Amino acid sequence: MSAGNGNSNTLTILYDTIRWEEKSLIEAAKKKGVETENIDVKNLTIRLDEESKKKYAGRTVLQRSVSYFKSLHATAALEGLGASVINPLRVASITGNKLFAHMEFQKAGVNTPKAIAAFSEESAAAALEEFGYPAVIKPTVGSWGRMIGLLRDRDAARAVIEDREHMFPLYHIYYFEEFVKRPPRDIRAIVVGDHVVAAIYRYSGDGEWKTNMALGGRAEVCPVTKELEDICMKATRAVGGQIVGVDLMESDSDGLMVHEVNNTTEFKNTVRVTGVDIPGQMVDYALALNKKG
Repeated sequence: MSAGNGNSNTLTILYDTIRWEEKSLIEAAKKKGVETENIDVKNLTIRLDEESKKKYAGRTVLQRSVSYFKSLHATAALEGLGASVINPLRVASITGNKLFAHMEFQKAGVNTPKAIAAFSEESAAAALEEFGYPAVIKPTVGSWGRMIGLLRDRDAARAVIEDREHMFPLYHIYYFEEFVKRPPRDIRAIVVGDHVVAAIYRYSGDGEWKTNMALGGRAEVCPVTKELEDICMKATRAVGGQIVGVDLMESDSDGLMVHEVNNTTEFKNTVRVTGVDIPGQMVDYALALNKKG
């Protein structure tokens, strides 16, 4: 399947799994009289040549693929042929890698957890001795809290590091963050263009230190204060984002901290809790971007 010629009232939605979010985007577009071309990236083929620019130039694409690698490479191909992809390749590349994102936050002066990186079993163990415990180990590429662990002491760290040495080479890149002392919740804020359109608190489930909703957490409305808006926009601009989810923690000692910006953010719970029409705002933003182009 390939995308057709674009116009200012047509929107391509690229996905690899149809979730509530993708369904809501399609429905929001329909209500606005906007035609959508809904493409499963698994069925997408793109000729990488000059002739293909006739098909893709002027096309606006909402990139909703869950797979980091499929999303990244499809975005590169479509953007290279003249499509406007939300979010662009640079954003997808940086936000999908926690180490890359950390460096952009640091350069931009965004308050973010302290971190340390290492590149072998031996240097990882030594890095943690320098960094101190407890520490959080994260895969540089990953989502939904998978492969994230809380290392409380040296023995726990050595066991995890030893196991990772038998995994795919990606897991031989060691990325550790400080364990931030905070309330048992974090904040998910949704940015569309130049504004935070809604935010929620996400509370940890029973016996969990992670706040991922898939792990039994609950959500409540979070007020969008000027402080929250400012740090979210600073983080969004640091990575060049257009439509993103910003995840923050409330450090007991350092206030609001950004720990992640999500490229193909989920927003089901934010809509459910706040009642804000996030998919409608996303469609409006994409169409306005198309007209500017």
